[in-house]
Amino acid sequence: ARKVSLIRAVLYMVAQCLGAICGVGFVKAFMTHPYNALGGGANFVQSGYNNGTALGAEIIGTFVLVYTVFSATDPKRSARDSHIPVLAPLPIGFAVFMVHLATIPITGTGINPARSFGAAVIADNKNVWDDQWIFWVGPFVGALLAAAYHQYILRAAAIKALGSFRSNATN
Repeated sequence: ARKVSLIRAVLYMVAQCLGAICGVGFVKAFMTHPYNALGGGANFVQSGYNNGTALGAEIIGTFVLVYTVFSATDPKRSARDSHIPVLAPLPIGFAVFMVHLATIPITGTGINPARSFGAAVIADNKNVWDDQWIFWVGPFVGALLAAAYHQYILRAAAIKALGSFRSNATN
């Protein structure tokens, strides 16, 4: 959504990936039994689903999450409703919960490439690496669609409607 520069965005992505690798490494080192019992948290396409279904689930799940974040933290909305910044975590957390309910059976819920990457690096399983592209392409496409929808369709329509309302001489 062009909120940060491209260089800063890339640095954030690299830092998140390194943080995810370190985080999963610590979990594996200090909680070996639960880590192994739960498969290390690595994402992959579950049996009974194909790559297209998994990709669609990741795109839709990420779209829902990113759209909710944009809507809940929209500065135009905050100006109207001063209590919104305090309540913003509630719809975001609910969106994460709902996306997990819907996509855990399909992919284990990626919706964050760094988290999926960190678990894949530490797990180092061929099945996990075969499906890794889904957990990068899906979230990037879903986030791009959510940003475009919010910025160019919803916000543009709201600005146009506000402009026509203000220009109406009878109001």
